[in-house]
Amino acid sequence: MQPLSTITSATVDVIEALMADLNPRWGLEIIKATGRAPGTVYPILDRLERSGWVVSTWESDSARKGPRRRLYRLTGDVLPAARRVLAKRAPAHQPIGQPLPQPGV
Repeated sequence: MQPLSTITSATVDVIEALMADLNPRWGLEIIKATGRAPGTVYPILDRLERSGWVVSTWESDSARKGPRRRLYRLTGDVLPAARRVLAKRAPAHQPIGQPLPQPGV
């Protein structure tokens, strides 16, 4: 695993989506979970894979109709680093629909 040179908010979103379910997930699931465009998510997945953070495999379900899907998952040894990335973002990350804390309240 190589350290990531740049960790954008989109990269954090992708890592967060992969951490939410450690089973292999296909690209469209990750896109839906992040709310990011495919043109943002797939290059991030490629960069994460080249850095050793993610491994991908092709789906082998021959009973499913349609093209094969590429499945992505975080590698086991990257989990502590992924947790640190998410922890750094946590204070600034406010779930949608939650009011911001008011100073002095």
